[in-house]
Amino acid sequence: MRKIIIDTDPGQDDALALMTAFGARDQLCVLGVTCVAGNVPLELTSVNALKICELSGFFDVPVFKGSPAPLKRKLITAEHVHGKTGLDGTELSVERKEIEITSAIDFIIECSERYKDDKITICALGPLTNIAKVLRENPRVTESIEEIVLMGGGFFEGGNITPAAEFNIYVDPEAAKIVLESGVKITMLPLDVTHKTLVQRDFLEKLRKSGKNSAIEAAKLLDFFERYDMEKYGSKGGPLHDPNVIVYLLNPAIYSGKLVNVEIEVNSELTRGMTVVDWWSVTNRKPNTYYINDVKYDEFFEIVLNKVLNLET
Repeated sequence: MRKIIIDTDPGQDDALALMTAFGARDQLCVLGVTCVAGNVPLELTSVNALKICELSGFFDVPVFKGSPAPLKRKLITAEHVHGKTGLDGTELSVERKEIEITSAIDFIIECSERYKDDKITICALGPLTNIAKVLRENPRVTESIEEIVLMGGGFFEGGNITPAAEFNIYVDPEAAKIVLESGVKITMLPLDVTHKTLVQRDFLEKLRKSGKNSAIEAAKLLDFFERYDMEKYGSKGGPLHDPNVIVYLLNPAIYSGKLVNVEIEVNSELTRGMTVVDWWSVTNRKPNTYYINDVKYDEFFEIVLNKVLNLET
C-alpha cells in the first residue's frame, strides 16, 4: 500500500482524481487531503474537498486547509473554467465532514516524521505553495518523501493560462521553483500528456448508466468542465488533467517520458511560470524531473472508470 497525501485545489478534474484514488483503496492509502488556493480561493477548495470525500463515502479521510495565497504573488483563480464554486455542474453539499484544526503544512510535516521508514508520496494537483512551505520550514522532510508526482507545466503544448505557462505553475512559480530544486524525486505530468486524455462521450455514458450516485455526479461535473476546453481547443472532449497523477501511480507502465532538467521562470512577466524543459540535453544542468509526454489513452480511461465505479456510494 503506497501512502499518499493529495494536495489539491478542487476543481472538477481534481474531484475525479480524488475519486480515482479513493476507488483504489487496495493500492493507495490516502493519509489525508491538503487544500491550497488555486482554481478557486481556499475557502472553496477546502469545502469542495469535503464534498468529494462525502460523495465518495470516504468520511474517515482528514481534510486540511493550507495556503490562501501564493508565496509572493497575488492569487489568480480560474472560475472561468471551473465556475464560481469550483465544482459547478452539481449541487453537492457537506453534511458530516469538517476541516481539521491542524494546518496542511503541519500535517505533511507530521506525516513525514511518522512515516519516515515507509515514506510518503505527495500527489500535487494544484499550485505548489503548500509543498514549498513544507520544504522551507522543515528541509529534512525530503528524507521521508519517496516522490512528488505533480500535474503542471507544458513544453510541447505551450501554456493554457498564458502562451508560455500552465495554470498550476503560473499561479505560484516561486513555489514550483523551490519544489523542483529540492532534490526530491519528481514526476511531472504536464499539458503535453493531459491533452492526450480527452473525455469521450462513451466514458460519460458509462458513468451515467452505472446507477451509482458518485459516478452520476462525476459525469455532471465533467459535462460542465468540458465546455470551456472544447470551445477553446475545438476538440470533441475536454482534457482530464489531474487524474493522470493518480493513474500514473496505479500503472506507470502506460506512461512514457524522459528524465530531464526542468527550470521555472520567475523573473520575466512575459514568460512567468514557464517550465523550461531541457528535452534535448542542450545544457549541462542536472536532470531533476521525470517529464511525462505520452500515455495509452484507452488504458487511462479504463483505470479511471474502474476506480470511480469501485466506490461504494
